[in-house]
Formats: sequence, structure tokens, C-alpha cells
Amino acid sequence: MAKARPRTGLRRNVRIGARKIPKGVIHLQAGFNNTIVAVTDVRGRVVSWSLAGTCGFKGTRRGTPFAAQTAAANAISTISTVVVQGMQRAEAMIKGPGLGRDAALRAIHRSGILLTFVRDVTPMSHNSCRPPKKRRV
Repeated sequence: MAKARPRTGLRRNVRIGARKIPKGVIHLQAGFNNTIVAVTDVRGRVVSWSLAGTCGFKGTRRGTPFAAQTAAANAISTISTVVVQGMQRAEAMIKGPGLGRDAALRAIHRSGILLTFVRDVTPMSHNSCRPPKKRRV
């Protein structure tokens, strides 16, 4: 059997890091236990990502502002080295109630990326689930 020729038009065969990305979106998910930073291009394809856990923080220290700051700096430094021409502008989408929201945003701003806008995309329920019944002791 002959080998199948890979089609270059598919998304999985195109290297994202090999092209210029002047503008992107930084998705920041800050929970109480961890902080996730994902940097995408405008179409939503992930260019770089980092977590507080992968930066070496274990246990309860992953939820700290310093861990979030380190994760954001790690994700952005990967972009500047991988992408030919670094990202100049970005939009920030912040989700979650965690402690690392502000610290990660400060780390992004300190890296030299111009934030065009910052949006809070935390899901808010209009009428949530029925609460559990009252505890009887």
C-alpha cells in the first residue's frame, strides 16, 4: 500500500508558532485551587498555555497570586520566543473568582503587551439551583 499524502489544508498540519501573530486573546481562568492561562490567536487557536501547577507549585500554593503571576509570565514568555514577531496587542478574558486574577493581569501588563480591553466572562446564573435543605442538628 502506498503512503497517504498528508493534506496541508487541515488545521492540525499547520504550525501555529511559525507565523506572525500581532494580536491575540489571553484567556485567564482563576479558580481557588489553580490558575490557567491560555494565549490564543484571534480565531481561537491556542498558541501557548501555562498553569500554576506546571510551573512547579504544589497543593494550596497553586491558588496564590504569586503562582498566577508566574503562570502568566511563563505563557507570555513562550509566545515571545516561539512566534517570529511577538504579540503586541491582546484582549484579556478573565473567568473565575480566584485570588490570581489581578496578579496575572499585572504580569501580562508588565510583559509589554498592550491590553486593548479586559472582559470578565465569569458565568453568572440568573436563578441558580435549588439550595440544599436546612441542616438539623
